[in-house]
Amino acid sequence: MKRTRLSDLKPGARAVIASLPEGIPSLTRIRELGLLPGTRVQFVRRAPLGDPVEICVRGALLSLRDSEAIHIEVDPLP
Repeated sequence: MKRTRLSDLKPGARAVIASLPEGIPSLTRIRELGLLPGTRVQFVRRAPLGDPVEICVRGALLSLRDSEAIHIEVDPLP
């Protein structure tokens, strides 16, 4: 499958984190929470007004701002 952004996934979609850019302070926090390249995630849902998005990582639910999710590249899983 084609590489895409975390923010572009649909509810229920699964993916593997491909890359997170350096130098964005909020993404440093995301890395500390365990979102690293190679980590499997599932897109759970998007808030009614579009922001934030909720993902499942290793059984834990995380909410990310769309402005953070747009920078995270993922490889969708079938």
